[in-house]
Amino acid sequence: MYLEYYGLTEPPFDLTPNPRFLFYTAKHREAFNHLLYGIRERKGFVQLTGEVGAGKTTLCRALLEHLNTSVATALILNPILDANQLMEAIAMEFGLNVRGLDRLETVAAINQFLLAQAEQNRDCLLIVDEAQDLTDNLLEQVRLLSNLETDNRKLLQIVLMGQPELRDRLNAPGLRQLRQRITVRYHLRALNFQELGQYVQHRLEVSGGSGAPYFTAPALWRIKHYSQGIPRLVNALCDKALLAGFVAQRDRIDFSMVGRAIRELEGRVNV
Repeated sequence: MYLEYYGLTEPPFDLTPNPRFLFYTAKHREAFNHLLYGIRERKGFVQLTGEVGAGKTTLCRALLEHLNTSVATALILNPILDANQLMEAIAMEFGLNVRGLDRLETVAAINQFLLAQAEQNRDCLLIVDEAQDLTDNLLEQVRLLSNLETDNRKLLQIVLMGQPELRDRLNAPGLRQLRQRITVRYHLRALNFQELGQYVQHRLEVSGGSGAPYFTAPALWRIKHYSQGIPRLVNALCDKALLAGFVAQRDRIDFSMVGRAIRELEGRVNV
């Protein structure tokens, strides 16, 4: 609704994890490099954690774009499955037709695929998002997949992404075998005030903004206070604030407009 008024080519604060909008703070760059290092050095397991909406999935999409076709990838976004379904989902993500096969046959098909990729000197990557939702049994199934190897290399690199609860889960005594195999870990923290201002400006520029709209320092402070620096909440709030600016026909998004946006987000439109 406000795109034409502000001269924007696309919504700057869309909630979808579009890697084109990824703003590399020092911590996001460090997280990206940790992921890349773990995969390229064939470390086996990599763990990435962060609060809900911290940008893990967007970072993952950027990683997949960076790897392009040089790595065969399987991405599991919804791990709430049983063991058979999980193995089938992984196989299908790698492009394998395993319908009608039991779990052992499916794992055998995955192993054969990984060996074929290794013969072509290609790496294979499995990314499991929302990994904190995996049961202990499913985490063990994922660990067993990491056993697939030749004499000199791991056949599958595995990235576990999840909320901070994943760290607590992996500290459980029953999962010590898996925990010991995770050699690369990174926790993605929220944006600080300076990063938040840069983040907002970056997204506006990617969307075609050229000086308008702009957020005042008090507006950014209020966004930081409400969102606690979580990018998804920043996006939701900035989107509402731009709508408020459009209604008021103002390029300058100030403290009060952000307050109105907060009330709308919380369903307190008449307060």
